[in-house]
Amino acid sequence: MEQVTARDGATIVLHSTGAGPGIVVVHGGGVTIDIYRRLAAALADRFTVHLYNRRGRADAPPRSIPYTVEQEVDDLGAVLERTGSGNVIGHSGGGFLALEAAPRLPIDRIALYDAAVSIDGSFPSAWLAPARAALQAGDTARSLAITTAGINSQMAAARLPLAVRVAIIRAFLRTPIGRTMGELLPTTLDEAALILAHDGPATRWAEVSAEVLLACGADGPPYYVQQNAALARALPRARTLTIPRSGHDAINRAHPRIVEPLADFFAAPVTTQRRPHT
Repeated sequence: MEQVTARDGATIVLHSTGAGPGIVVVHGGGVTIDIYRRLAAALADRFTVHLYNRRGRADAPPRSIPYTVEQEVDDLGAVLERTGSGNVIGHSGGGFLALEAAPRLPIDRIALYDAAVSIDGSFPSAWLAPARAALQAGDTARSLAITTAGINSQMAAARLPLAVRVAIIRAFLRTPIGRTMGELLPTTLDEAALILAHDGPATRWAEVSAEVLLACGADGPPYYVQQNAALARALPRARTLTIPRSGHDAINRAHPRIVEPLADFFAAPVTTQRRPHT
């Protein structure tokens, strides 16, 4: 582990593994870096993979209040500067943040998997208010049941009666990953609100000069496919990839069908000019 000093003086703990060109992973919302260790191990024979917990999680410093994109971008910038890496993987909410950071930081390549962006209202939002209300009432299970169904409406479980879904989530909350997601649910809802507040046309990211791989899972929410297509039309150096037999958590499972395309993408020669810090 290595310590990195953030712009505001807080300490970011960096967990690095492997050898070769560096890749920084910006993780998703309701989790910590622990579920990305399998991905890091799968890439470690070819790359040095840098993991760090985003604010408000595990060994990370507290979040700023109000929660802003700027602090997330500043933290990523500090990690990139310390590691010298120009490669970034962003997953889910981390994909949104990586995309927001791309015009501002010296990033050569970004691989996004199920990037949680909202393009002209594409990201579901109706679930957020009732999820917040349930959490404020102290019912974490109900809030998480509403959240998971709202984001993953393509799943059969999302069509079960709410009472059944709540019972399933109560059991899930007794597992290690369930406890983590339950504890981080306020953070997840804040992040969803931030993503929705940045809704707009795909062209708002047209200044991203990095090479971008827009990946998603064929078994995940269909809006990721549509969003990736819109981003590919707007970004000057982007391409899409839909990975078969893969859901939203496929990047954590680190199957070769997702690891190898990522490795190929980051191993190819860089064809863009790295942006300076602004």
